[in-house]
Amino acid sequence: MRFSRVALTNWRNFVQAEVSLQNRVFLVGPNASGKSNFLDVFRFLRDLVVPGGGVEQAVISRGGITKLRSLAARREPAVGVDVSVQDDASGVVWRYEITFDQEQRRPRVKTERVWRNDELLLDRPDDQDRDDPERLSQTHLEQTFANRPFRALAEFFASVSYFHLVPQVIRNPDRWQGDFNDPYGGDFLERIARTRKKTQEARLNRIVKALRVAVPQLEELRLEKDERGIPHLQGKYRHWRPQGAWQTEADFSDGTLRLIGLLWALLDEGGPLLLEEPELSLHPAVVQYVPQMIRRILRDSRRTRQVILSTHSKDLLSEGVAADEILLFIPQAEGTEVKAGGEIEQIRILLEAGEIPGEVVIPYTQPREVEQLSLW
Repeated sequence: MRFSRVALTNWRNFVQAEVSLQNRVFLVGPNASGKSNFLDVFRFLRDLVVPGGGVEQAVISRGGITKLRSLAARREPAVGVDVSVQDDASGVVWRYEITFDQEQRRPRVKTERVWRNDELLLDRPDDQDRDDPERLSQTHLEQTFANRPFRALAEFFASVSYFHLVPQVIRNPDRWQGDFNDPYGGDFLERIARTRKKTQEARLNRIVKALRVAVPQLEELRLEKDERGIPHLQGKYRHWRPQGAWQTEADFSDGTLRLIGLLWALLDEGGPLLLEEPELSLHPAVVQYVPQMIRRILRDSRRTRQVILSTHSKDLLSEGVAADEILLFIPQAEGTEVKAGGEIEQIRILLEAGEIPGEVVIPYTQPREVEQLSLW
């Protein structure tokens, strides 16, 4: 399953936005244009259904309605998210729509609707909601007794993962506090350790093949636990000693750790994968092959996994990235506009003429008069 469309109303940077989504999606735009806020839409949907979540917790953890609602919102104060989900295996297309506001500083669902192949399965508020308005403090999506007709959709939202690995967090020996799914890597090595041994070794072997290209001195990669039971990545580097030299993640460069994290995330099973600037700390020559690596891994996977990533890198938008895979974030006076690369005639013509996507798209989204920074 994958997200095939998203429409937003008054969500942070976006007063109104609606775009189609491909299996690979590259978010491109200037700083503060809303790329991270766009990614957070999918994290929000996940937070609606995960244990300990729900609409109230999802909204409060983001600072409340006042933080979520676009500053440019005027007539309609409610915040809305509307997504379509396509199941290529079964041919089913799901659609989920939620709008919410607040009453007495608590989030309240204004509308919640679910469609399955255009058949309306849920339409709230219903008569029971009108008799008991307190029911609107929760979605039906988050309630197992109520979501049975569309539980497949709830399970899909729960499968969304966000990954923005911070090398310094991994190097901290006390990084893991028992909480899983830390997007910044606090539990990254613990996740590897909890993976079935055969799968773990197969993935590390596949990762080391790529690392031998990017980090030529690296010959072997393994996971070992110390005397306290804390897992550590160990890499064997070619050295003047005949047996080489072993180092742990504390000695790995930022680029090596980020590349390991990226490759592991791509090989890991699950639903849509959200990545924030995966090019950080990587050599440009490595970055330009990341899209091809993503495509190759997704093609080889048993289940296709959607990847949505933000980037500022020309190198990441290399040959083989299609115009409809690129979403451009264009700040306007009344919020950010989002367009697919194929919707902008100038970009479409240049890409059809064989120009490299990064050379066309990145200059198009750079701040106006950016050269004035040299006069500061």
